Amino acid sequence: MKRSACPNFMFNPTVHRREFLRAGALSLFGLGLPQMLQARSPHPQPLSREGRGEPRRAKSCILLFMWGGPAQQDTWDMKPDVPEVYRGEFRPIATSVPGLQICEHLPRLGQRAHQLALIRSMTHNNVDHTRATHFLLTGKPPPAGELGDDWPSYGAILSKLGRGRGPLPPFVSMMPVVPNGSPRFVEQSHGQGAGWLGPMYNPMRIDADASLPSYRVGEFALSADMTALRAGGRQRLVRSLDRQVRTIEQHAQVQAMSSHYDRAFSILARPQVTRAFDLTQEPRHVRERYGMNIHGQSVLQARRLVEAGVPIVTVFWPNDGITNVSVYWDTHNRNFIDLRERLCPVTDLAFSALLDDLDQRGMLDETLVVWTGEMGRTPRVGQSVVGGAGAGRDGRDHWGKVFTSVLAGGGIRGGVVHGSSDRYAAEPASNPTPPADLAATIYHCLGVDPRMEVRDRLSRPVTLCEGQVIEALLR
Repeated sequence: MKRSACPNFMFNPTVHRREFLRAGALSLFGLGLPQMLQARSPHPQPLSREGRGEPRRAKSCILLFMWGGPAQQDTWDMKPDVPEVYRGEFRPIATSVPGLQICEHLPRLGQRAHQLALIRSMTHNNVDHTRATHFLLTGKPPPAGELGDDWPSYGAILSKLGRGRGPLPPFVSMMPVVPNGSPRFVEQSHGQGAGWLGPMYNPMRIDADASLPSYRVGEFALSADMTALRAGGRQRLVRSLDRQVRTIEQHAQVQAMSSHYDRAFSILARPQVTRAFDLTQEPRHVRERYGMNIHGQSVLQARRLVEAGVPIVTVFWPNDGITNVSVYWDTHNRNFIDLRERLCPVTDLAFSALLDDLDQRGMLDETLVVWTGEMGRTPRVGQSVVGGAGAGRDGRDHWGKVFTSVLAGGGIRGGVVHGSSDRYAAEPASNPTPPADLAATIYHCLGVDPRMEVRDRLSRPVTLCEGQVIEALLR
């Protein structure tokens, strides 16, 4: 549709969010707001108060999402006694938990296994990256429709419940963009945002590469010619324009934009808050401990955010932009080369550093850490499956029937293994664990009743989570 040269498109009920931003009146900040407003659904009725009185077990959550699907038998669930075509090239190592072995390329995490709870029997029936992600980020099966039809993610629910009322966003998603990288299918994945709960509860998305010296998140500092008085004037102008727009249409995206910009002005008014995004505040040795790479610095950023009061941060594994290698953890080829050289060492460093850092700061007991992908990999090397994308001679295809998720921190008992896979890491052998059970456990640890009632967009009562809390993992 051809656009007019003048900004009258702001009053079109079907206006696209990027067109609204291009109008110019709201271009002061670079906060990733277009990404915050991805959902197009109207607001549903508020969540019920049922279950809100339960004491919180953890104040915050850091979700480390290994997009692509880590190979369970090459990381957390080694199978050393089966033929090499199944077990692969790696050897198991002993850990700090007697009898528990993990991959030799996760040595630091092996030394901290007493802090970890491994779920080796995660299972679902989807081998599509973009849809399987919905299972792990919401605990619900993926919808048949578009992203706006998604079930709300953990962060969106926490936002709706009023967690994190300060100027910092209640829900942040670290999703670094790498110039000239491969297609970022993670952007199309379901379950990342608020879905039908409405754009007001979408995450603040950080696309910047935290490992770069130029890293900054939006325009959090006033420019040299922008005094606090002028900033306040612009805030009043934005609110005036926003009121005019809302007299013409009561649109969820406009309301969400107003809320996000109010929060943005609050951040400008409180410079001390912006320090949460300034990684140069960290000693060099701390930054190096996490790893001077995109993922490591994103994990450090997540720790700084929860320390500053953000209830939940999701850190998506980045596309590092290197050519001729596996994209993310999607190891259809070069499974063992990339796990050994690029994937396991980076996650071993960052995840172990996070555990140490939280523990030393007295934050581990109040911060739930979740490490997971959306699926696992095929039992046999070179095996291809229906609905997958195939596998080379040294690769593994998609596999949802069994994989491993890992938890630590707030409310979780360390040194525990829940469930098991069969001889070939092909299916659960005991305690099959659907994503709904993981979701129920996450909610429980965060003090949210998984069985609380939610009102959908048609005001129908539905249960927040149908899963069962995994009691064996709790302290």
